[in-house]
Amino acid sequence: MKILLYIIGTLALIIGILHFMAPKTYQVDRKIVVSEDIDTVFKSLCSLKEQQIWSPWAEKDPEMKITYNGTDGTVGSFTHWSGNKDVGEGEQEVKKIEPNSYIETELRFLKPFESTSTGFFELKKVDEGTEVTWGFKGENTFPSTIMVVFMDMDKAIGPDFEKGLSKFKVYIEK
Repeated sequence: MKILLYIIGTLALIIGILHFMAPKTYQVDRKIVVSEDIDTVFKSLCSLKEQQIWSPWAEKDPEMKITYNGTDGTVGSFTHWSGNKDVGEGEQEVKKIEPNSYIETELRFLKPFESTSTGFFELKKVDEGTEVTWGFKGENTFPSTIMVVFMDMDKAIGPDFEKGLSKFKVYIEK
């Protein structure tokens, strides 16, 4: 019995240490420059329906079921998706729009695990057209803090953002 208590105590201590070592926030983002004017880019990125056209996750599950609610491209509009194990189930709601500069969404993941993140697009006019930064950020809470000690969010999600931005560039410049 004493050994079992030592084992449980040691495991609790390790979990506690890992929790306190883990980063409490995360942010993953990528940038690309597109040769379209900022008005056109902004209007396209505000649209949840247009985002689906170039989304890197749409091709991971072509059978994904998607519903749209509200007036697309406005604060309060949202989409719900349900798909295979690669895309899971969740919702994305437009929370904030700053014309031609910033779009913020709330990503509510429901399956395979529940979590909430903030998605965002930042736009900046540059000589070549428009610089687009696409990313998401949030807080790590227990027990996810234990997982992030062993997982690199940037390496896990970053390539999807790169792929999506490349597809967006092709889409918006056509």
